[in-house]
Amino acid sequence: MNGAGSRAYGKLLAGLALVGCAILFAMMLVIVADVTLRNIALPGMPRGLAWSNEVSELMLYLLTMCVAPWLLRQGQHIRVDIVLQAIPRRVAWGLEWVGDLLGLACCLFMTWYGSKAAWASYAGGALNIKTLVTPEWWSLAPLPLVFALLAIEMVFRMRRLYEGERGPRHDAVSAA
Repeated sequence: MNGAGSRAYGKLLAGLALVGCAILFAMMLVIVADVTLRNIALPGMPRGLAWSNEVSELMLYLLTMCVAPWLLRQGQHIRVDIVLQAIPRRVAWGLEWVGDLLGLACCLFMTWYGSKAAWASYAGGALNIKTLVTPEWWSLAPLPLVFALLAIEMVFRMRRLYEGERGPRHDAVSAA
């Protein structure tokens, strides 16, 4: 993809990050409402929200799914780079390639496996039965979609690595 495609893709990921922010805000509201209702008796209101823990767990998962591709694009993912900053630049550049190729392979595997698991759950009619009863595939469906987005971003990372200087990346480094 060209630079315009990369910029458009970056805007998509930024939009997903904003969705993640909205999910975080909604999760905060659910938790505050639950704690408030458990501790302050309000006439006609329940003593807490029985479903709040379950919904908060799902929201945390969805939040992670929404922001992960954006974080990877920003170079803000977990990265142990102290060795890359200490070794010769060309070797570090080669190791960046190894890391990106492994990352791409993992993302493609998780896309395939997540799709398989979500489809099997859908086809089997599996349910999550807790306080709320929901189809299991609802929680599995975001996984392959997000890992497909992460795989696309890994390709963009490799393109930027190829076009950049022959050395380790300088985004979000912990050692200079």
